[in-house]
Amino acid sequence: MSTEEFDVVVVGGGPGGSTLAALVAMRGHRVLILEKESFPRYQIGESLLPSTIHGVCRLIGASDELAKAGFTLKRGGTFQWGASPDPWTFAFAVSPKMAGPTSYAYQVERMKFDQILLDNARRAGAEVRERCPVSAVIEDEEAVRGVRYTDADGVEHEVAAKYVVDASGNTSRIYRAVGGTRNYSEFFRNIALFGYFEGGKRMPEPNAGNILCVAFDSGWFWYIPLSPTLTSVGAVVRQELAAKVQGDPASTLAGLIDECPLIKEHLADATQVTTGEYGRTRVRKDYSYHNTVFWRPGMVLIGDAACFVDPVFSSGVHLATYSGLLAARSINSVLSGTVKEEAAFTEFEARYRREYGVFYEFLTSFYDMHVSEDSYFWQARKITKKNHSELEAFVELVGGVASGESALTDAEAVAERLRARSAEFAGAVEELAGERDESMMPLFKSSVVRQAMQEGTQVQNQVILGELGEDVHELDTPLFPGGLVPSADGMSWEFPEQV
Repeated sequence: MSTEEFDVVVVGGGPGGSTLAALVAMRGHRVLILEKESFPRYQIGESLLPSTIHGVCRLIGASDELAKAGFTLKRGGTFQWGASPDPWTFAFAVSPKMAGPTSYAYQVERMKFDQILLDNARRAGAEVRERCPVSAVIEDEEAVRGVRYTDADGVEHEVAAKYVVDASGNTSRIYRAVGGTRNYSEFFRNIALFGYFEGGKRMPEPNAGNILCVAFDSGWFWYIPLSPTLTSVGAVVRQELAAKVQGDPASTLAGLIDECPLIKEHLADATQVTTGEYGRTRVRKDYSYHNTVFWRPGMVLIGDAACFVDPVFSSGVHLATYSGLLAARSINSVLSGTVKEEAAFTEFEARYRREYGVFYEFLTSFYDMHVSEDSYFWQARKITKKNHSELEAFVELVGGVASGESALTDAEAVAERLRARSAEFAGAVEELAGERDESMMPLFKSSVVRQAMQEGTQVQNQVILGELGEDVHELDTPLFPGGLVPSADGMSWEFPEQV
């Protein structure tokens, strides 16, 4: 068996893998993407955040292609959630960091979005081989040295590489090679059923493209307008209600829609798609987890291969592309000889765990503010009142240096902080729902929301300022004591004294 050589092999051509591949290839390194499927292919995770579009995607050079694709503009979100029985809306534009021309994201058909990012990686210089599943990593006691894969004709190959990047998602077959274990969240141990509908209702402008999230007794719904007529609809229910989702998934989804008046109203004149890639009602279980180790010499996990958390705040593609950016900075720094491997990937893991922890904590507060006391789903979500075993796991995940938070010392301290932040967040939502005035945005005054948006807007602002020729280093201070900062072009790490 002949062995090819590359600087980096990326396993998986989704948003995380394509982002990393483009950023490493742009630095002149030889990059190979091995993708087990043939694009375009179906994927869930269709609601994006502005920092992905105006930060990461501008950095990799994909913004123009995305703008031409005609995706639905997402200017914010609309929720029927919390104490108010009426829906309430937030807009990205009310945040000073996202105001103006970057105050939107997209609702995307992932078959089209992922194809654009993979083609962009090709243009940046990465070689892409589709229908090439990776079966194993090649390793010794010191490091991972490459991968073994099978091509579309069934022929087995070996590729040697200085780095193997696992970007193959939640179904990864090789993530165990970095060591550690994959820990599933008890708090977000849910089941999601989702399908697609034609002819669903749209909210009035300027909110027609918003994601709509609606809480009901058995859980919550997402309602994502992908085009003027096509809508992605999904129900999230607790694992203990699995009996509700036995049998035919389409019938089960229809029954859950009947339980939720607002979603039922929006779908009153709609019909479910029954043909093509959108013609199935799909089910995903136990989809919130984190790996206890994100890297080892020669290998790194990004995106869903490393961790994933409940999708109520559209964090999936953000975490995938952000982790691709972080890991690309580390790889570029090591390959150029400017930063040692331990320092570069410690920075990657600390920042990625912090961002995952921020969204985990935000979502915990979001779930905790719902006040349906007669629903088992929502009673079980009152994590700030009980279930300290899960809090302890969370502290272990993001505690210490990786969290950047001195308050994360024990489960009791976390519970107290979550109680305070949940109350603050709920108060901001009540104020918003009462005022109906999106120009005075109390939601972004909430500390838990500010923290969730902070790192994404930092990346977004750095890219925009860099394009304008301004001093982007004014934005950069180490997140952790003794840590690194991004380079001026955003594609590698530097020590603060170099700036």
